[in-house]
Amino acid sequence: MVKLVQNTKFDEYLEFPCRFSFRVMGLANKQLTEQVIVVMQRVAPGDYTPTVKPSTKGNYESVHLVANVTSKEHIEQIYNELGKLEDVRHVL
Repeated sequence: MVKLVQNTKFDEYLEFPCRFSFRVMGLANKQLTEQVIVVMQRVAPGDYTPTVKPSTKGNYESVHLVANVTSKEHIEQIYNELGKLEDVRHVL
């Protein structure tokens, strides 16, 4: 499980609502992208078209997507929910 995010300074640098980019890195499997979208639809419903990039050896992959966020707490919630997915190793 990824470390929980809290007490960030997003509210000092962003004006809400805004579009925010998330990159999820995890084990390469067909379910990772689907799991990420399920979490995103639950916490930040929207029309997502993720970009998936495999690692050089193909063991890991990166899922990139952009979401509409409404607050610092909303960003932190998304980071935390994505980090709870079993195959996720990092959320950036």
